Order: sequence, then structure tokens, then C-alpha cells
Amino acid sequence: MRYARQEDLQKLALMMQGSAEGICLDDMTREFGVSRRTAERMRDAVRNAYPQIEEIPGDGGRKYWRFPPGALGRMVEPTLDELTAGHRAAAIARREGDDVTAETLERLLTKVQAMFRADRRRVIAADLEAQLMADGVAFRPGPRENIAPEILSTLREAILAGVMVLSDHRARGTGKLSRNTRLGPIAMLFGQGRQYLLAWSEYQDDLRLFALAGFEQVALEADSYTRPEGFDLQEWLAESFGIWREEPQDVEWCFLPDVAEEAAGYVFHPKQSMERLEDGSLIVRFRAGGRQEMEWYLARWGDRVEVLSPG
Repeated sequence: MRYARQEDLQKLALMMQGSAEGICLDDMTREFGVSRRTAERMRDAVRNAYPQIEEIPGDGGRKYWRFPPGALGRMVEPTLDELTAGHRAAAIARREGDDVTAETLERLLTKVQAMFRADRRRVIAADLEAQLMADGVAFRPGPRENIAPEILSTLREAILAGVMVLSDHRARGTGKLSRNTRLGPIAMLFGQGRQYLLAWSEYQDDLRLFALAGFEQVALEADSYTRPEGFDLQEWLAESFGIWREEPQDVEWCFLPDVAEEAAGYVFHPKQSMERLEDGSLIVRFRAGGRQEMEWYLARWGDRVEVLSPG
């Protein structure tokens, strides 16, 4: 029996083209969620269609398959949807204040589109403009902080290199300027409104959040910095509803029936659970700190939501 899902076969061929080491049967079973026998049929289907495929022996008798560079020709050109996703990502990064990432993505997309034939470039340009206008990503209004690109660039370099930085930072609440503050940057947190750096503070000997807009000067240090052993950024973030750090507590909200369907479409917290009641109400439960930010957010729901916990 032959494997006949054309989209999967094209994806597999692209994976083989993009991998220097090649793709083995175990890779195929994981990527496509199929049995080993189905993976073998997929490999055979691609090999029958493209005889230039190479078979590479690996450790323990395992075999890998790949295409020589350029073997698939124009088949590897990105689609309109893929280009649109790239431009959308750049627009979102710029809207949220990450101009460095936005400019990097835009340069990459320009290089990709420069590889097209002239007639395809014209068609793609028109279609992209229409699609992005429909999305409204780049034009969506909303405040964002103005952060110097050189600050973002230096912090990003420090995170990638795993080194300390020496900074002058002005606290948002008090306006106090702390000079020559040594930090071990871990991650920059971008989102709606304010943007933050998560870093280890040498002075406080603990992880702290620093408003990116508060940095007036940042310089790389020679000293290396290693994040705490076992530290998981997603787990750390999940302890709070937003940015403010406080002791996590059990949260339970009840959305009334007339807004329950709308509320069910939101992810309020990555570890939330939802329960529909017989009267149509929706119960949302999760555990996190950040009560003040929860109150700010729930204000948009008015009297259509009841806070059951914490009391």
C-alpha cells in the first residue's frame, strides 16, 4: 500500500533538503505521528518521486536520507502564507518595542524575496500587501515604550554570550538612578504595554525584573553568568498572572452565561482549567500571583465575572 498524502510527502522532502545529517525513520515517526511502517512507506514514496535522494549510514546500523543541496529547486521557495507569517512576526515585534528583532526579520525576508524571479516578486508583493492590510497587525493602535535599539542589542548579546552587564538603571516607581549595577541577563520579556528584562542582580543576589525603558546605559562585562541550575523560564513566568511577583495562590473566576462563550476562547493562564456549569456559567481555575494585575484585567468584564477565590 502506498502513502498518498501529498502535503506530508512535500514536508518530508523539505525536511530532507534542510537537514545536513539527513532524516531517519524515527524522525519521521515523531514528526508526523505515524507508525514505523507508515514512515517506511513515506520514505519510499519520496524516494520514488526523487531518485536523487541520498542514503547515509549512521551509528548502530541506522540509516538517514537527505537531498543534495539545491536538488529540490523551486520547490523550496516559501509560500505566501509563510512569507505573511514572517512579516506578521516582524510587525508584532516592532509594535511591542523589539525593533532589533523586527529589523532582523525584515532583512531576512528581503533576502528571501530577492531570490524569486521578477514576475513572482511582483505577484508576491501585491498579495502580501493585501494580506497584511487584512490582518491589521502593523497598523493596530496601542501605546508602547520607546527603548533604545542599542540597549536591546547589547542585552541580547549578553544573553546569548552568557556574560554579565554593567548598567545604569532608573527605577520606574521612584525615579531613582542606580549606577554601575551588575546584572546577569536571562531573558527579555516583550508584550503589550511595558517590557522587562529578567536578570540576576548581584546586589540583591536574586532574580529581579527590570523595566527595559529604565536602562540608560549598558555595557558587556568579561565575567560569565550561568542561570540558576534547574531554572525554567516558563515555570517561573507561570507563577504570576502578569509581571508582578508575589506568592502564588489559587484563583477561581466565574463568568456569567452571557459571556461564558467569549471567555472560553481565552487562555488566561498556561495551566488553567475550565468547567462549564449547568446554568451555562464558566469556571476558570489556575494558581498564580499578581492579584493587582488580575483586578486590572477583570475590569474589562465588568459585572459579568465574579471572583470566587481569592476572597
